[in-house]
Order: sequence, then C-alpha cells, then structure tokens
Amino acid sequence: MDYKKLADLLYPNVKETIDHYLKKYPKRQLKEGAEVMRIAPSPTGYLHTGHAYSAFISRATTRKTNGVFYFRLEDTDQKRLIENAGTIAYDMLCYYDMKPDEGYTGDGKPQIGDYGDYVQSKRIDIYKCFAKHLVSVGRAFPCFCEKSEGKEDVLNKRQEQLENSGTIEDKDVCRHLTYEEIENNIKQGKPFALKLLSMGNPEKTFKFHDLIKGDREIRENAKDIVLVKSNGIPPYSFAHVVDDTLMGTTIVVRGEEWFPSLASHLEVFNAFGFKPPKYAHTPVICKLDENGNKRKLSKRKDPEADVRYFIEQGYPVVSVMEYLLNLLNSDFEQWRERNPMLSYKDFDFKISKIGSNNPMFDFNKLNDVSKNHISKLIKEQVYDNLCEYAKNYDEMFYNILTKNSEYSKNVLNIDRENAKPRKDIAKWSDVKTYYNYMFNLFNPTKLEDYEIQDVDICKLKEVCQEYAKVYNQSDDKQIWFNRIKEMANKLDYATDNKLYKQNPQNYKGNVSDVCMYIRIAITGRKNSPDLYSICSLLEKDEVVNRLNKICNM
Repeated sequence: MDYKKLADLLYPNVKETIDHYLKKYPKRQLKEGAEVMRIAPSPTGYLHTGHAYSAFISRATTRKTNGVFYFRLEDTDQKRLIENAGTIAYDMLCYYDMKPDEGYTGDGKPQIGDYGDYVQSKRIDIYKCFAKHLVSVGRAFPCFCEKSEGKEDVLNKRQEQLENSGTIEDKDVCRHLTYEEIENNIKQGKPFALKLLSMGNPEKTFKFHDLIKGDREIRENAKDIVLVKSNGIPPYSFAHVVDDTLMGTTIVVRGEEWFPSLASHLEVFNAFGFKPPKYAHTPVICKLDENGNKRKLSKRKDPEADVRYFIEQGYPVVSVMEYLLNLLNSDFEQWRERNPMLSYKDFDFKISKIGSNNPMFDFNKLNDVSKNHISKLIKEQVYDNLCEYAKNYDEMFYNILTKNSEYSKNVLNIDRENAKPRKDIAKWSDVKTYYNYMFNLFNPTKLEDYEIQDVDICKLKEVCQEYAKVYNQSDDKQIWFNRIKEMANKLDYATDNKLYKQNPQNYKGNVSDVCMYIRIAITGRKNSPDLYSICSLLEKDEVVNRLNKICNM
C-alpha cells in the first residue's frame, strides 16, 4: 500500500510535517543533568493526593537539578470535564509550594513558557500532524468499527488468551483493509479511529529500567492501541508521546497502575523514532478499610484523597510536605531528627530512595509530623496562621482571637518557646476545641460535662474549695507551687501519711492529684498545658468562679 497516499486521504487538510514542530520546539538549553518534569492532571475532578505525591517528586527533583517543572492540562476527556478543576489544581500546587516554572496557570490566565500551548485540547492540529506521519510510514491505520468491545468483553478475551497461550495479542480487523476499502468508507463519511499498527511479539520480552523499581522485564506490546479517537481527540497513550517529546520531558513520574501500558507507549515512541523519557512508576498510596484490608486511596470514599481536605482541616503546608517526604524517602525521618531546624527543602531527596511497597496513609503519623512542626513555631507564627485559617473557616472564632490579640498570643504561648515545647496541636482546627476553656467556649452545666472518670468527687470538691481560699493572682510560680504542696499535705493527700508525719519538711505530698483536681475544675480535663500559666491568664475572679461552679454541682 502507498502509505503516503493513505495519509493524504485520511488527513487532507494537514499540510505541515512533524519537522516543522520539531524545529518550532527545539531542545531546551539547560545545564547538563537538569531534568524536565511535569504534572499533567486531567480536569475531571479535584487534585488527588496521589497527584500531589507525584508532583512533589517532580518539583523536588527539578529544584535539585536546576531543571524545569511544568504544568500541562490533559483535558482531552471532554465528556467528564469539571469547570475550574484545572485552575483549582494549579492553585493547589502553588499553595503547597510546588508552583510550576512553566505551563498552564489557570483558565483564562496567560501561560508561561515557549513550549505551549500547554492545554491538550488546543493542540489538536499538532496531534493530527503527528498522526498523519505515523500513517505515512505505515505504523498507523484507520479503524471504522462502529463500536468497541465492552470492558467486560475485553477482559474476558484477554483472560482467554492468557489461559491458552500465556500472552495477550489484540490485532484490529481493520488493519487488513485495502486502500480502496478505506477510500470507500471515507467517501461514505464514516468516522474512523486511528490505531497503532503494532509490530510487537507478545512472546518476547525486553528489559526496562524504572527509576524506582529498577530493572524490569516487559512483554512486547501486541495490541493495536487507539492513537486518535473517532472524534479526532487523542487519548493519553498518543498525546503524551507527542507532548513529552516536543516539551523536552526527561522524566515522567506516574503511578504504578500505568506500568502495564508502558510497552505500548514505548512502541509509539519507537514508531516515531523518538527517544522516550525515563519513567518512574510510583507505588500507590493505600489505606486500611474498616475491616483492616489494604486498598487504594479512593476519590469516592476518602476525603483525604482531595488535597483541599488538608487545607480545610488546617494542616500547615510544611506538615503535609514533610509527611509526603516520610512516605517517599524512608531516611527523611532520621534526617529530620538530626536537623530539627532545617527546612524540608534542604533534605537530599532522591527518586532512587523511593520504596517499592505501597505506602499507607496514616493520620496518626501525619498528626505526629504536624504536631512536631507546630511545636517549633513562636507564638506570633501560631497566631497569624491560626487567624488566617479561622478567617476562612470559623468567623466566630476569628473574632474571638482578634478581639484581644495579646491575650490570644499569650494563650497560644503556654508551654511554647522552651526546650521541650508541648506537642498537642496537629492542625489549626484543633485549637478552638483544645483551648475552649481559655476563650469562654467551655460552659459546663453538670458534673458529667467534666472529665471525671475514676475521680473521687468528694476530694475534687474539697480541693477546689481549698484552692479558692488560697489562690493568689500575684504569686510567682514557685510560691504558687508551694501552696499546692501545702494543700496536698493539709488535705492528707500524701502517698504515705505515716512517713509525712515522721519527716514533714522533706516529704512531698501527692501534688499531681491536687493539680489534676484543680485542672478539671478550670479546664474540664485531666490533662492540659501548664496550670499556673492558665490560671494567671484567666485572672483570679474567673479562676474562683470556676472552682465554685464545680463545687456547687
């Protein structure tokens, strides 16, 4: 068959050659070792945490190598597009300090860079040109089949092939059409999809080096995959080959679920004679379901699959980034222990250190990472971040915080800015509940509103009555503590009363119990930050009122 004649028949209006575009988008002039990487989400939903996971790898690698990180919007699935999804994805990258150097910046906003357009739906003319080229060299053919097999039919067919021969081969019947048959179909106005004329042998394998999994063995592609759908729009398998070539991508980071299709993608690169980029197939982020079974993080089931969830909950950006680093490089945690004050960006991140096992999303670990980060912040930083969060998500609490900013800062500074700061706050949404007793948001009406499990109520009230008598707002911390010790001894709360009577000057009463009773009355809880600081900030009238309140219940 005269393939050039066939190419002109299928694409009569395409006049440019691929050389035109290869010259238009020349090789990037970067220093040796600089990597060019991208994030290329489909705007069919929110930015998945898995996408952020992959974007972090690309952003960190291009920063380290002085390369380029760009955003390409893969919006070819027009039926499932969600309005503003692309803009939201870009905004989330910027929010999480992964702003691309180049590419799409949001709907209606100017793009950055010389390798655009960075929106696939606006690159159709380019795809047509490259599609025509593959036809002209005998590596693509038109398929006029009206309806493809359903997903179940395809799976059954593949399973049967595996059982019979141990291989999968999927050749399209239209690959054998003559020029005359194709011409007749075109004249009748029949739409066609363009498919790859696969040259692979499924009984043969080849070696491939994955940047994460190392050397892997793959069966050759033996499927005539779709290159351009009947509506003229290419799927990922074709579009990314064209785009990554023209945009100079050197490393593609994508989920392990894409690995089975790698052989077909590499065959498309080979059909053009293009050198493919390096690939890093990341393990898939998983979690345990209610039955303890491991499953993939789900868009439908898991709110944390949407990166906006962490913003809504009030997790600091650094906390989320450091948690992702914990999932990506196992030695990050040890590095953080050795370098508590350095930025996570100073960590020597390496793709080669990414584990091959699917990481488990663990909120307990995320919370621990975040508590550690927040504990290092000074009160002004905590206050500013908390106010910014509350302004967007809790207007009432924002008004409380800003009404008396100095008081609020002092509350947030309790057990902070010392050698061993308290690690209780994991996210900004915790603060309102955690410090409710400091902002008149804890209003108990009965004893059950307090944390009184396994508490002797009589002793609780006895301690509160005594503390109300002796509490002095002007006491420094040592004098205050001495009063607590005297109360412990006076109320016979010594661990061993006999030893106390033998040596009262050196014997320490059970101060911790006394403090616990006072703490319950003041905060409603058995555990809280420094009790002396809490009482000092609340002032005497408020402290006494709270003590009397629980005594009268």
